[in-house]
Amino acid sequence: MKKIQAIRGMNDLLPADSPLWQYVESVVTDILTRYAYQEIRFPIVESTELFKRSIGEVTDIVEKEMYTFEDRNGDSLTLRPEGTACCVRACEENGLLYNQTQRLWYMGPMFRHERPQKGRYRQFHQIGVETFGIQGPDIDAEVLVLSARILRELGVADHVRLQINSLGSTEARTTYKQALVAYLEQVKDQLDEDSKRRLESNPLRILDSKDANTQSLLNAAPVLLDYLDDASREHFEGLKSLLDAAGIAYEVNPRLVRGLDYYGKTAFEWVTDKLGSQSTVCAGGRYDGLVEQLGGKSTPAVGFGIGLERLVLLLQAVEAVPEGLDQQADVYLVAVGNVQSVAMQLAERIRDDLPFVRLLLNCGGGNFKSQLKRADKSGAEIALILGEDEAQAEKVSIKFLRDDVEQQTLPFDEAIAYLQSLG
Repeated sequence: MKKIQAIRGMNDLLPADSPLWQYVESVVTDILTRYAYQEIRFPIVESTELFKRSIGEVTDIVEKEMYTFEDRNGDSLTLRPEGTACCVRACEENGLLYNQTQRLWYMGPMFRHERPQKGRYRQFHQIGVETFGIQGPDIDAEVLVLSARILRELGVADHVRLQINSLGSTEARTTYKQALVAYLEQVKDQLDEDSKRRLESNPLRILDSKDANTQSLLNAAPVLLDYLDDASREHFEGLKSLLDAAGIAYEVNPRLVRGLDYYGKTAFEWVTDKLGSQSTVCAGGRYDGLVEQLGGKSTPAVGFGIGLERLVLLLQAVEAVPEGLDQQADVYLVAVGNVQSVAMQLAERIRDDLPFVRLLLNCGGGNFKSQLKRADKSGAEIALILGEDEAQAEKVSIKFLRDDVEQQTLPFDEAIAYLQSLG
């Protein structure tokens, strides 16, 4: 029979890779907790209409990338391609937004039918941060300071750059789009095919074109920052002032636009040159109109998403992975002879008294030599050796596997106390 394989672009996370992912997730979630942000969880599947109304029907995501299907009731459902719209829907539906402020985070898989490549997959994982109900640039600055701390504490801050821009108000963007289209129409025959298509549907996305010739044509194009309304300009200047005060370096990139229609005012990306074409590690911005667009009351909002696959790849690329993450156990309990019952009881006592210790109990039998090999392979620092004589005397031998320390045999209680003294 033909073997069943994973869907292209949807990858398994194997035991050897899990410790690094767990490390990254724990660092990020610990920082979010320290900032007093609260976790929210919402479904993987949502109504297709949610993403059409929020992301925009003429975006690449809605036009080409969503996993959409009809369920048995004939309803159109979609695997979530991003988290912000889902978070807004969940908050609005459960009454978390009106006359309230929220600082929230979530973590989980997203789905887009893209051409798979390193750092860009059809199932990918994000940690998202969303804040609601706060109008000024101070909350924009906070989420940027927060994202900077995440990158700093993971040891990759020297390998990323922060780019910021202001997309202004809806009215300002409309005026700018008219000027941009008027300019691009003059050089339309020189644009790449994708940009020609976007000229009719979503001209701002042309600013993000990867085509070198199109980028050169944009050098003489109108600049969005010149079209900002007064409120957006004041907001952007306030944000820059707060970032300067916080010591967060940034570049103003007037061509930075986000691929989702709901963004306005602040837009930002943390980018790196260590991952090839997939340079964006963290991105986000302000989306004050989205809640109202989805049927709620007007609510200011700002947030960002971090791609976990790219973050993990970046740690590996710049050699920022801490040592010892692949270690399976701290202590390996060798059980030789007819002692399995005593060994299991001893293992549980250790786990009760020393919850910080990763203890691996030998199962499946084997002689003393083979069990010591397993202990060594596990990465454990210490082997506890329990033979029939030790079990009868309620004692266990302590053997250091990595350090030159004399082996000793102690009663169970003293052995546990000794392990505790080692920290």
